Formats: sequence, structure tokens, C-alpha cells
Amino acid sequence: MVRDALGDRLIETGRHAYTGVPRMREPATHAFVVLCFHVGGRMQVEHHGELTLEAGDVHLVPAGDPHRMIAAERAEIWGVGFCRTCLPEERFKDLLAPLDRVRQGAVPRVTLPAERQAHVLTLLQEMEREQAQSGSMPIVMESLLGLVLAEVVRAGRAEAGATAFSSGEGRAAPSVVAEAMAVIEARCLGPLTLQEVAKAVRRSPAYLTTAVKEATGRTVVAWILEGRLAEARRRLRETDEHVEVIAERVGYADASQFTRMFRQRQGAAPAAWRAQQRRQQR
Repeated sequence: MVRDALGDRLIETGRHAYTGVPRMREPATHAFVVLCFHVGGRMQVEHHGELTLEAGDVHLVPAGDPHRMIAAERAEIWGVGFCRTCLPEERFKDLLAPLDRVRQGAVPRVTLPAERQAHVLTLLQEMEREQAQSGSMPIVMESLLGLVLAEVVRAGRAEAGATAFSSGEGRAAPSVVAEAMAVIEARCLGPLTLQEVAKAVRRSPAYLTTAVKEATGRTVVAWILEGRLAEARRRLRETDEHVEVIAERVGYADASQFTRMFRQRQGAAPAAWRAQQRRQQR
């Protein structure tokens, strides 16, 4: 099962509680990155093997990574979903390194030091308050997310004997799907085709199409489009750039092709969608 994009938000957070065995037995994938900060109870998940997650643990789920909950016992988590390709590369590159390591086969968990857990919870609560504001400012959400990610980076570096961020032990070889997803995230805002992704991961287009579809529920082309759409929505909402400029910035030399694609997915042409969003923000 693939959950669609975050809708009109680029960053979203909230509290969730789980108990028992989930009804959905098949792995899920998200079209966005997910961080789950566990603040109570216990949860068993299947993600790069089986994991037991308890209070203080952060579960790191890159976009497209299959995972599923096996069971939960009074588990309470704060989840954060965000569009990776929409974040400023120059400011977030180092902060996103833990997710890159998960893509490369690292254990998708880091445990925050006890003395930092309350601080991270406060940041997440502040994010929830900010997103509830009618005039929520994206820069504030980005800043709060950056602080949360910084705590994850520091905890990963400090964990004595941790395998989640080690250079060898405990790390599985990255799958071809993980490699393909990393290529798409890095290059989807420029000219990029299925054939180019396949070449980058040393597989045939047919093989890669099947592998990515089976693992994530989406095709390579659909993942490229998802990354472009997310960035296009961000620019339409947050800037006054002309549609032609935005089209070029998200990988389309032909603005009319971009407009057709956008209308098909969003139900409105880019300019009309921008106007609607700004009316809602007033």
C-alpha cells in the first residue's frame, strides 16, 4: 500500500497510539519520509528485518521503503512526515545523512539520550501547534524539523556500538530498489528518465520497473513525477515565480507539458491551484 503525498503540506506531524495486531498485513510504503519518535509502550515492526521499538527510539523510514507494524503494546508515537526533495539541499544535506544510511542497509533506528528526549518531544509539539495555525510559515516548520533531525544525527553518532550508523557491522547490502530511490531523490528535479535511473543502478529498464513496482507499489516514472510535483507545489505556494520558471526548475523544458501533468494530478492548472491555496491561507 502506498500512501499518497502529504497533500497541501510539505511537513506534517501528529501523535498516534497503537495497541494490538494491525489489520493490514501487507507492507506499506510512503511517498514521503517518515520519522516516528516513540514516547511510550512497545512496537514490533518489520523493516530491514524485525525491530522492537520502545520509548526513546526513533524509527527512520525513507520514502518508498516497505515496512509494516507487526504488533503494538500501548505504543505512543509522534510521527513526522516530510517531502525530502522540497527541503533546501544546502541546509539539510548533513541532517538527512541518517536516512541515506538506512537506504544503504543500516538499521533504521536510533535511540535518543534520555536527557534529550523531552526536548525532542517539545519540538514536535511545537510543530503540531505551528501547523494548526492558519498562517503557518513554512520556514518555521523547516527550522523545527531541522532541530529534530539534528538530535537524530547527534544521537546516532554518540551511540556506543550502534549498528544503525556503523560503517560495516549490522549493515545489509542496499537493494537495487533502494539504490534507484536514492538516484530519483537526488536527480528528479532535473532531466531524468527510467533509462537513466536503470543505467545508474546497472540494471535493465524492464527489470528495474518490475522491482520498484513490486517493492513500493509505484513505478520509477511515478516516483520521479511525485518528487517533481511536491517541489512544484512548494514553489507555487511559497514563491511568485512564473509557471514557466517553475516548470524548468522541476525538470520540464516544456511548460505546457508541466501544466498538463499538474492539472491531471491536482485537478487544476498551476496558476489556478496557486490562487486557491492563497485564498485558503487568508
